Order: sequence, then C-alpha cells, then structure tokens
Amino acid sequence: IKVGKSLAEKDLAATALDILEKAEAAKCRVLLPVDVVVAGDFKAEAASKVVAADACPEDQMILDVGPKSIELYRKELAQCATVVWNGPLGAFELKPFDAGTVAVAREVAQLTGAGKLLSVAGGGDTVAALAAAGVEEKFSYVSTAGGAFLEWMEGKALPGVAALIRAA
Repeated sequence: IKVGKSLAEKDLAATALDILEKAEAAKCRVLLPVDVVVAGDFKAEAASKVVAADACPEDQMILDVGPKSIELYRKELAQCATVVWNGPLGAFELKPFDAGTVAVAREVAQLTGAGKLLSVAGGGDTVAALAAAGVEEKFSYVSTAGGAFLEWMEGKALPGVAALIRAA
C-alpha cells in the first residue's frame, strides 16, 4: 500500500510479504492496522486525521494506529494467553501520536493484572513507551536488553551468557 511520506524500508517489502505468506500457511494471523493517524509534519500536536490504512495521502505520514485498529487489538488481546511486545505502535514520543501505544499498553497491563495474560516486553523504545504509558511495572517481565532480547527470543546464544556458561 502507499504510505505517503512515512518512513519505510521499501527494500524489505518482499521480506514482509514472505512473512505474511508463511504466517498464513501456518494459520497464524497477523493483525495489521485497518486505520491510521496521519499528519504532514513529524512534530507534537501536528494537525492530524484518521484515514483507512490503505488511504494515506501522498503529502502525509503515518504516525499512529487509528481507533478501529486499537479496538481490533483489544479484542484480540482478550483471547490471548501470552503477549511478547517489541516496539511501539506509533510515534509515542509525540502527542497525540502516542494514543495507540498507550491504549494497547494499558489493555495489556489490565489483562496482566487480572491474571488473564502473561506479558513480556523488551527493547529500549518499548520500555520507554511502556514507561510513558505508566505501565512498565504492570507487565509480567520487561527486558531492557534491546536487540539481545530479540536474539534470545530467537533462540540464539548470547555472548555474555555463553561466557558465563563456559566459566562455570
């Protein structure tokens, strides 16, 4: 889809499509936004509007997920037992583009507190986003290891852990 002036790694489009195909073959649903918040400028309180995810104007950039997407994610979370979170949903550093991240983070925190969800989060931006939403302490586990967290999730050996094992 066209994303206007949004930051995008267009050279990874084929990789993204491959991931979607593999997910479909494995009967794994990938929930992409159905609506987004767009603005012409990357700055706090920039004039913004909500549009369908596939209708970003050429002179705008996608800075957050929209309210229909937030509701879609909330409904899905209610059916989950575990959430692994890496990365915010929008430009959480700038209001009002933090709305999607804050809403979903608070939903995950509420479900975790109710004992309905195991929530694991990692990465620098993720930790900052959860802290900004006031829920960092309400997740089951939050890692500040960033890229190492993702490598650990992938099952890769971490150099520091490997060194400790060798030393033992």
